Amino acid sequence: QARRMFEGEMASLEAILKTQTIKVPKPIKVVDLPGGTTAFVMEHLEMRGLNRHSALLGTQLADLHLHNQQLGEKLKKEQSTVGQGQMEVEFVDQFGFHTVTCCGYLPQVNDWQSDWVTFFAKQRIQPQMDMIEKNSGDREARELWAQLQLKIPSLFCDVEIIPALLHGDLWGGNVAEDDSGPIIFDPASFYGHSEYELAIAGMFGGFSSSFYSAYHSKIPKAAGFERRLKLYQLFHYMNHWNHFGTGYRGSSLNIMRNLVK
Repeated sequence: QARRMFEGEMASLEAILKTQTIKVPKPIKVVDLPGGTTAFVMEHLEMRGLNRHSALLGTQLADLHLHNQQLGEKLKKEQSTVGQGQMEVEFVDQFGFHTVTCCGYLPQVNDWQSDWVTFFAKQRIQPQMDMIEKNSGDREARELWAQLQLKIPSLFCDVEIIPALLHGDLWGGNVAEDDSGPIIFDPASFYGHSEYELAIAGMFGGFSSSFYSAYHSKIPKAAGFERRLKLYQLFHYMNHWNHFGTGYRGSSLNIMRNLVK
């Protein structure tokens, strides 16, 4: 279990590193230790709490999210010219990731999908729902999810979603800074909707208004942003429910009740 988790984190850090948009610790190696334990070796960084570089984090996070889109635009241009070179990072036109990543200790289903709504419903919420069902057989959760599934597509009317490389677990505990600027770490990456990234950021605080202003100056809020943010927060509340117990049940059900109205 630890090896799978670390390998997903290593792949995530490598993917973010390749974009050259935002600083992450350089991953070195996942090693098996005597006694059946596993360790993940990465670059040591002298980090402190995010403070001075909050706005820069917003800018660089937006750059990370726009990176794949810009690759796609570059690819289109190059296709119209003869003899284009191979790009260092390939454009990704689907949602998912090439390996399993873990949000907390629970593995995420990252199988590639061409449609974001399908990916999110089937590979993010449904596995969480299945775990809740298995652990507690929560009837109200099951009934609300059955209703919400039918509503989800309506939250995405007229929204164009180009796969964006995400950190995937960007809460206040996974960001820091050093003298050179912001640092993000402990990712659970995949290619998804950029708005998804802001869900957990808004749940537990730790991000100033300058972070959001800088981010949205590069990626403005699309129509329906707030309701989709709630939908994305639902994943994290359910994930917390499955990690830490029924203390997160109320928040999960409230979001579903609000979204099915």
